[in-house]
Amino acid sequence: MNDATPPDSQAWPDDIYKTLSAFGVRQVSFVPDGGHARLIARVQADPDMQAISLTTEEEGIAQCAGAWLGGDRSALLMQSSGVGNCINMLSMIEICRMPLLMLITMRGEWGEFNSWQVPMGTRTEAALKMSGIHCIRAERAEDVADTVRHAASMAFDGGSALAVLLAQRLIGAKVFVEGGTAI
Repeated sequence: MNDATPPDSQAWPDDIYKTLSAFGVRQVSFVPDGGHARLIARVQADPDMQAISLTTEEEGIAQCAGAWLGGDRSALLMQSSGVGNCINMLSMIEICRMPLLMLITMRGEWGEFNSWQVPMGTRTEAALKMSGIHCIRAERAEDVADTVRHAASMAFDGGSALAVLLAQRLIGAKVFVEGGTAI
């Protein structure tokens, strides 16, 4: 195993999937993201869940609002760089006082090779908090299930807006590949 790939024994995406299922989440929207790939595949394979691919992250806020208004529970998956796209739409959460559960894979942290990911990655939590979203971080695979379960409870049972920030170290640092060789 190298630093770029987390151990396969870290099946935390499966823990997230089980939690979403246990809380009756029926709609999961996402912009495709390598950090969420395993979770997205699980959702797509589940006939009781609707996987909704988005063109941009702010569409997911509207999708979650529509699910809530229609009586469904939903979750939004995104990368930290997508949070900046959602700032305007997050005002809907405060005004409508609706529950929201976001699962955000972090970039711009541990081992980041792409300098374009660093600005939003280092400001994601602050931007969410300024938008009235409570943030909880998961740094270790063994903490993910419990963290997501408590966040889902706060969102769906307590009517709160929550973001679980899945640390880049948990996901593994991405590497730039040039001509098939990792740099």
